Amino acid sequence: MKQEKCVWQKSHYGLENHGLTNLNEVFWNLPTPRLYEKILVRGEGRLSHLGPITVRTGHHTGRSADDKFVVQEKTPQKDIWWGRVNPPISREYFDQLHKRMAMHLQTQDLYVQDCFAGADTDYRLPVRIISQYAWHSLFARNMFIQGTSEEQAVHVPEFTVINAPRFHASPSLDGTNSETFIIINFKKKLILIGGTSYAGETKKSIFTVMNYLMPKKRVLPMHCSANIGRNDETALFFGLSGTGKTTLSADAGRTLIGDDEHGWSNNGVFNFEGGCYAKLIRLSPESEPEIYSTTRRFGTILENVALESCTRMVDLDDDTFTENTRGSYHISAIPNASRTGLGGHPQTIIFLSADAFGVLPPIARLTREQAMYHFLSGYTARVAGTERGVTEPSPVFSACYGAPFMPMHPMRYAELLGRKLKKHGSRVWLINTGWTGGPYGIGKRMPLKFTRAMVNAALDGKLDDVPTDQERFFGLHIPLHCPDVPEKMLNPRSTWENPEDYDAQAERLAAMFAENFAQFAGQISEDIRRAGPVR
Repeated sequence: MKQEKCVWQKSHYGLENHGLTNLNEVFWNLPTPRLYEKILVRGEGRLSHLGPITVRTGHHTGRSADDKFVVQEKTPQKDIWWGRVNPPISREYFDQLHKRMAMHLQTQDLYVQDCFAGADTDYRLPVRIISQYAWHSLFARNMFIQGTSEEQAVHVPEFTVINAPRFHASPSLDGTNSETFIIINFKKKLILIGGTSYAGETKKSIFTVMNYLMPKKRVLPMHCSANIGRNDETALFFGLSGTGKTTLSADAGRTLIGDDEHGWSNNGVFNFEGGCYAKLIRLSPESEPEIYSTTRRFGTILENVALESCTRMVDLDDDTFTENTRGSYHISAIPNASRTGLGGHPQTIIFLSADAFGVLPPIARLTREQAMYHFLSGYTARVAGTERGVTEPSPVFSACYGAPFMPMHPMRYAELLGRKLKKHGSRVWLINTGWTGGPYGIGKRMPLKFTRAMVNAALDGKLDDVPTDQERFFGLHIPLHCPDVPEKMLNPRSTWENPEDYDAQAERLAAMFAENFAQFAGQISEDIRRAGPVR
């Protein structure tokens, strides 16, 4: 058999362009099998039953929200939503951290992946991920879009991530809050990540960049999942963690465009990513068979998932390391996933909320102004923790259903949404997957079979002509009936044992909405303000 020499595509755009010189060995665009070999030889991970790689991320098992910064430069100054979400750091701090980071990396092997963000070639962004770990390079290969060999040959990154988990900042020297840092420099088109092994920081950094660049091209960037029905109608699912976004959008009867990050352009909807980064804790083959199957295949990365040392079988129910166990896999691992990552303009948009106060209706039709109001609010609720005697839920508001990744003011995104809803006539529904019959601790979680029935009815247009009743606290339009759902379940007030207790709870939640929305006072139209709770 003829022995062929392997030549991996090395870019003509060298690492010296990112301030990295006098380097050790650099591995360019290694394919998945070669990265597996590096991961195992270097002891970065272990092989599990049927082929996934299992890795540990150390004490950082999720995003480090308090360690993210944006470099304060003159060019993007007016575009950035400065404050708690986007705290500034000086150019001087960034530059000295970059230099010390580059010196640290001179003694390390580096892994480079040249790829793209954005499935629509009219809007896609060439990105470069430079990693200290081989498994981070595999993560990038899973999560971003791979170009053809011809495209890689001429690839010039428009944004670059340098990820060095073993390099730590000195807060007193570098102006950071801790030894961990995620710093975005929009002027230099460079992102520095250090002091954390959590791979999601790379993904979310590029998402933040897309959220900055896309509105300038009249594209609405969205933290949502998207799928396509049998009649080629596109649907979007917005929702924070725990609302059921992944579960409800993963429908075997519909084609998955993507599960997390998308753009809505004049061409339609397109996936920003080439893969999925799913939560795995207590995942079952019965409830989510497509995602479960990815935990038993070559190419998947299992983050912080427990592994039996003898059999190498994984335990998805084990939360020893974290509740935030994750799986990274290429989207082709989902049988009904789109290979193009493209869809049309959405006919249906669903906002998901897990309301633990038991107030919001299980389904409500939104006007365009209400859609903008609830998009800006981005509401769900967090149930009480394990502290003894604490049973009260707490509200969670995240503007645009993804505030931590929005570098611009939320109104920029809400205005884009409003214009697109007006142009394309998309139907918008608010669906509460949370509690009914009372708040958390008294009521019960809305049965999944009823939520699925409501989602299917909305997607199939079966509720378009159904008469509605406008409830008096939020002004929401509740359908009077829905196929396969008891009519009593549709009005939350009627499910409470004491309707007066419901009224008091609804008044309380409405006040929470108003308090959160006060941050947008003077920046929104009166029509949008009046689309919120009636107080």
